[in-house]
Amino acid sequence: MNRTTTVEAASDVTGFDAAAFASSTLGNWQNLAAIIDHTLLKAEANHSQVVKLCEEAAAYRFACAMVNPAWVALAHSLLVGTQVPVGTVVGFPLGASLSTTKREEAFSLIKLGAAEVDMVINIGQLKSGQNAVVADDIRGVVEVAHDAGAIVKVILETCLLSVEEKLRGSELAIAAGADFLKTSTGFSISGATPQDVALLRGVAGSRSGVKAAGGIRSLEDARHMLEAGANRIGASASVAIVRELGAA
Repeated sequence: MNRTTTVEAASDVTGFDAAAFASSTLGNWQNLAAIIDHTLLKAEANHSQVVKLCEEAAAYRFACAMVNPAWVALAHSLLVGTQVPVGTVVGFPLGASLSTTKREEAFSLIKLGAAEVDMVINIGQLKSGQNAVVADDIRGVVEVAHDAGAIVKVILETCLLSVEEKLRGSELAIAAGADFLKTSTGFSISGATPQDVALLRGVAGSRSGVKAAGGIRSLEDARHMLEAGANRIGASASVAIVRELGAA
């Protein structure tokens, strides 16, 4: 599928006009920053790097500061009063944790100040056709998060899935209450593609958001994802991306 076809498919989805959303979001750097999760999930990320991430998130008004679980309390302390939420990950990056572990992890992280939780599905169980197990895994985290007013983005790791598995996983996630479908962890064999974003938007319509993450390093990358149907971007190159659009 070429990119033009991808964009047209996404733009035709009832309830979500990808072209209009992309045009508005790319109208100025502030609008773009507001839909970017400013992300630092490297294993070697240290205290000073997390502090810098949070300072940048507050300065540029990114959608959230996305950090590993061990840094949630610090990020929350730095962002209190800024109206920039803390995001974190659950079952990351493999998705193969016990469902009870994912639920407990989400509960603990929300208590520490996380307002957005990006969870990885159990990929092996999805590929095994264990639909009810996958749905329950997602629902367990969604219930904990929604009870506390937090949102959940469900990571499908699309690079590891067939088209049928992407479609089925998306439907299971939406049925389980996902606020966003998310393409990738950024830690597997590849990241987001416009084709996968369009496919997820085609399933989601206006029922959930779509987050593109993994390998988005430039304004052009972000543009392709938005035109394909994303309404949230995850990136570690967030500052460089908004500077391409005029941010100081």
